[in-house]
Amino acid sequence: MLRPRIIPTLLIHNKGLYKSVKFTDYKYVGDPLNAVRIFNEKKADEIIVLDIDASVNNIAPNMKLIENLAFECRMPLCYGGGIKTVEQAQEIFSLGVEKIAVSSAAIENPSLITEIAKVVGNQSVVYIMDVKKKFLGGLEIYTHNGLTSKVIDPINFAIKIQNLGAGEIVINSIDDDGMMNGYNLDLLQKFIEKINIPVTVLGGAGNLSHIQEVIKKFG
Repeated sequence: MLRPRIIPTLLIHNKGLYKSVKFTDYKYVGDPLNAVRIFNEKKADEIIVLDIDASVNNIAPNMKLIENLAFECRMPLCYGGGIKTVEQAQEIFSLGVEKIAVSSAAIENPSLITEIAKVVGNQSVVYIMDVKKKFLGGLEIYTHNGLTSKVIDPINFAIKIQNLGAGEIVINSIDDDGMMNGYNLDLLQKFIEKINIPVTVLGGAGNLSHIQEVIKKFG
């Protein structure tokens, strides 16, 4: 069994570092390279960097920024944002990134997961699922920073992504993003019961006890 990992997730918007609340109310919080240096000192297990402008604006990954991030990073680095082809993934790996994260591209072209995994290995392919509660109950997947809803069952799609070759799934709860009231354990339970690849939960952490709670319950 993998040991628990604590993974800071940095959102890049307008080339700066931002935080959000429920995928709205974006606030500038600094320079992403400085944040990476800080988490180096804090000895984070891994770091995820997501360019949240890339897919929304249909632009390619900023390779120079990724190169600079990888140069500064002293821990495994996972990058996501704008990746649509195996060639882009290969170039990003050549810059020193250990994992590739895909989200909307995996919905538009699920076979991309398999294609990238064949080249770099399953363990290096991460699918990020942004999920939100429906008004009348249940869950739905959103893409493009919560702007576009998809009529796809999240649990079944997680199983499909696993079968296609993803090595890890990040469950990002839009309802809990930036609220700092704790993780949605009931939401996480639904996924843990159905898939057997590593799951990372994102959205809701406010203090150490929240992290302890989710690790104690799920390992």
